[in-house]
Amino acid sequence: MSEENRWSQALKEILSGSFTRTVLSIILGFLVGAAFMIASNKEFIESLGYILSRPGDALGAAVSVVSEGYGALFRGAIFNAEAETFERAIRPMTETLRLGAPLILAGLGLGLTFRVGMFNIGGTGQLITGMIFATFVATRLELPFVLHVLVAIIAAVIGSTMLGALVGYLKARTGAHEVILTIMFNYIMLYFFTFLLRDPMLLGEERATGNPKADPAAETALLPRLLGDEYALHYGILIALIAVVVYWWLMERSTIGFRLRMVGYNPDAARTAGVSVERTYILAMGLSAAFVGLAAANQALGVSIGVTPSAHANIGFDAITVALLGGSNAPGILLAGLLFGAFKAGAPSMQVLGVSPEVLGIVQGAIVLFIAAPPLIRALFRLPPGQTTNALGAIRDRLLRRGGAK
Repeated sequence: MSEENRWSQALKEILSGSFTRTVLSIILGFLVGAAFMIASNKEFIESLGYILSRPGDALGAAVSVVSEGYGALFRGAIFNAEAETFERAIRPMTETLRLGAPLILAGLGLGLTFRVGMFNIGGTGQLITGMIFATFVATRLELPFVLHVLVAIIAAVIGSTMLGALVGYLKARTGAHEVILTIMFNYIMLYFFTFLLRDPMLLGEERATGNPKADPAAETALLPRLLGDEYALHYGILIALIAVVVYWWLMERSTIGFRLRMVGYNPDAARTAGVSVERTYILAMGLSAAFVGLAAANQALGVSIGVTPSAHANIGFDAITVALLGGSNAPGILLAGLLFGAFKAGAPSMQVLGVSPEVLGIVQGAIVLFIAAPPLIRALFRLPPGQTTNALGAIRDRLLRRGGAK
């Protein structure tokens, strides 16, 4: 093969890879968000009335709103060059890390089930269960510092794992679909959590306003601040980074991960090879919920005020997007979690400028839409055909195999 042909083949492999499609999907998502910002801008709409005579006004208004909107996102999530001190200038980055940590942890958990060919929609319910266990330990037990933190984290992991394993057990023994089971458990655990917070004998305190809220966690159970009291960033980000390494080893280097991936690729072949598919379902859901339990500990032990029913912060559903965008692999989920953490950190800065923070939700939805439609990306950019490796594609292929078997 000539040198030219080798370079051509390498370029073709790069362009047909999932990484290229992911980058292009993110770019397109930001372009869709820019279009919505322009379409909702008052100056741009007014300039449309005389666009033929003065087209520069419309173009200037469009460029201005997009640059200001995404500029505010950068200042609120990465670095604020307008800050008076360096400490304040880097605060946005610390907020991105803080808000991205639970998304990374929950994304790892949901990504694990995607690799097994399952679709775990129960991140919210599993996270709430972990928060119940962690909050109980943090508010009702008296232990020395470090030990109290460790026991509370372990309690959160155990609580979430129990719910996840229960879903896996029901699927394995009864054939119930994990999507239905996890969605129903989301509602059950949310209302059960609210019930517990309303009872002062269990987790909550009586409030004059009637708003359910847990007792504040003991000082000995709180995750310590990573950069001092000036920043809200705590050790949750370190837990997330350790979890990324553990997830990578588990799925790529361990025997357990090989069995999980085998069942995800072809459960019939795995069963023929002697793998218990039913036990693998239980194991996968339990391990998935264990990672979500770490996110629960981050939420329950990361702040000194008592948790409320909304403390789950929609992390369970956002983690689905993180896992899909990250391709269910450890490095991808890490980067996707940080990206979505940046969205959360930068949204208030955009709102201050009059740009609706819901634009970022549109950007997120558009990114997932393009990620889930590789043929669309290839058609738009004329990319060479490649193998679909994202989580949605794997689940789709498995469903097609099931249909063919019937």
